[in-house]
Amino acid sequence: MSTRYVSGHQLARLLGDVPRERPVYAAVARGVRGLVLDGRLALRTRLPAERDLAGALGVSRTTVTAAYDRLREEGYIESRQGAGSWTALPPVRMAGEGGPGAGRGRPAPAAPAPGVAGAAPGGFGAAGFDIAFADGGPDGEGFIDLGCAAPAAPAVLDEAVAAAVAELPRYSRGPGYEPAGLACLRQAIADRYTARGVPTRPDEIVVTSGAQQAFTLLVRMLVNAGDPVMVERPTYPHALTALRAAGARLVPVGMNGGWDAELAAATMRQAAVRLVHTIPDFHNPTGLLMPDADRAAFTAGARAADAYVVADEIFADLAHDPDAPRLPPLAMYDSGGRVITIGSASKLMWGGLRIGWIRAAAPLVRRMVVAREPLDMASPVLDQLIVRELLERVEDVRAERAAHLRESRDALAAALRERLPDWEFRLPEGGMSLWARLGAPVATQLAETAGRFGVRVVPGPVFAADGVLEDYVRLPYVLPPDVLRTAIDRLAAAYRRAEGAPAARLLPAYV
Repeated sequence: MSTRYVSGHQLARLLGDVPRERPVYAAVARGVRGLVLDGRLALRTRLPAERDLAGALGVSRTTVTAAYDRLREEGYIESRQGAGSWTALPPVRMAGEGGPGAGRGRPAPAAPAPGVAGAAPGGFGAAGFDIAFADGGPDGEGFIDLGCAAPAAPAVLDEAVAAAVAELPRYSRGPGYEPAGLACLRQAIADRYTARGVPTRPDEIVVTSGAQQAFTLLVRMLVNAGDPVMVERPTYPHALTALRAAGARLVPVGMNGGWDAELAAATMRQAAVRLVHTIPDFHNPTGLLMPDADRAAFTAGARAADAYVVADEIFADLAHDPDAPRLPPLAMYDSGGRVITIGSASKLMWGGLRIGWIRAAAPLVRRMVVAREPLDMASPVLDQLIVRELLERVEDVRAERAAHLRESRDALAAALRERLPDWEFRLPEGGMSLWARLGAPVATQLAETAGRFGVRVVPGPVFAADGVLEDYVRLPYVLPPDVLRTAIDRLAAAYRRAEGAPAARLLPAYV
């Protein structure tokens, strides 16, 4: 039986106000089902006793009993006498199978592929992917790839490259190996953190070959096989890949409707997590920004659970209003060296610059410098110099990115409202992606069908650790507005086809 549980008070808060519709038990059952499918209520979470939930909701115990019975019939909870009830997913059924849950109620979820890199919240109102492409596949002429959230290089790149090349002779007389990173770049990165309210020294920075290497290095150092690691649901698929490779036991916590600091702290404590991975700034894929109060509570919960927190901040500089007040980094609330921050040049600057970095306590940085040497010794000198030059021009880069992303975001949103009006989404205030909720749980089928219509999208289950989120897709808006409008035209046609299709065939498991 699961060690995770949700109290009556917590579940009532997630469900929200009891609606006036009747029967009430059906509304309660629908709300819990929505929380499970939405990812906000983790699988194998023990539910509160009927009496406790009834008291928290202000309804009769009979109402909660009937709701639990309905969920048990549908396969969304399992029970054992003396052990209580816990959340589950109904078994996947093939097209044509009868019985409860048959049809398109829950299509076969796709697990994340190896290396694969707003919506209404759950509650009472909640209702790298292998594709067989036509016409030459994703390399064919006219194919639109909405699977990649990475823009082209900024206009100042050529100027930064020229300045870096002019500086290179100063470094070419040495061996070229700086396992911790060039001193000038570490100083520039440290100064950026200091300016954001977190005093940082260069010896608290290690430069890596991209953010993915940074996270993988941290996992290798801090996580042993079997260690519980809390991850958000949804989250960045590459983070899940690195954790699975290390043998970590993934402990998902839902945040489709935003962060729930109380529930996150309870999860950290109940699961005794070793590590917490979070994306607090313009979260990938939801685009959400963690509020200031939640940052303090989230960090306090991790400190109480004696867990490390890895804060992925690679989207932190991508507010669509570059002049808007910035929230402090998660590390500002850390008093014991438990918050480790990852940054990168790939999203703000250019993905072709494989430069990332880690901010951590100096003793941990020294351990990381030793640990990274068997992997790649050091990051390329020229790339580091280019990033240093771009950091000197960072406000120009931020302004250019904001103008382009705002225009493309608005074009994408307008096209969705016109062509797919039953889809739900929030308009992000930063980042590069829109997290759209479909009118039906057919994300895997849609992704498969969309490839045959000349557009690639990544379905919701790729961003989850446990096969939920079948009614979500991520839609990056890094492409020009006219290309995005064409992509949505194709996606709308694919969605009509997927909606009318029989239940998804069973896909091969990704390992």
